[in-house]
Amino acid sequence: MPGFVYVVDDDASFRTAIQRRLKLAGYEVVTYASAQQLLDDPPGSDDPGCILLDVQLPGLSGPELQASLVQCHSPLPIVFLTGHADTATTVRAIKAGAEDFLTKPVSSEQLIDAIERAMAQQEAARSQHSKLDSLRSRLRSLSRRERQVFDLIVRGKINKQIAYELGTTERTVKAHRHQVMTKMQVLSFAELVSAAERLGLLDSAKM
Repeated sequence: MPGFVYVVDDDASFRTAIQRRLKLAGYEVVTYASAQQLLDDPPGSDDPGCILLDVQLPGLSGPELQASLVQCHSPLPIVFLTGHADTATTVRAIKAGAEDFLTKPVSSEQLIDAIERAMAQQEAARSQHSKLDSLRSRLRSLSRRERQVFDLIVRGKINKQIAYELGTTERTVKAHRHQVMTKMQVLSFAELVSAAERLGLLDSAKM
């Protein structure tokens, strides 16, 4: 899987060696000697990529840079690669969202496997985000009354109950229900409930 790898490591000879290895594997590589350098010139977020990050760095440490990127909602996954691994640091980094934690020296195969997993995870997250944006857009296209009908449908109300609750006729509810299904681009009640669940609407729409 081609993409960008952003290497943050204060060891110049390591940066050169890792850049050579990754370029041979087909990656575009950008290197930084410190965490601050990356923050001053942040990577683009449109292309597939990941950050290969050392733990001990001059100034901001690797975990501190990770925290800063999380706060900025950076979509780039992080793979730690360090010569100074300890269990506590590893657990903290993984809990904070790091994709992997590797210890130097690392084989090319192990390194590229970790990078590919991180990028695959990034692509899956991006796809989910795109689908959610699409669902939100469809939800916004509903009229006020269609949205009321939608909320009642996903709570399991039948047309007769919805008509009574909204003070209208079953025939009108059926028409609104058809519009809701069309605009939400679903073919069944189950799909509509699934959409509501993904949008986080079922927590507030108790049966």
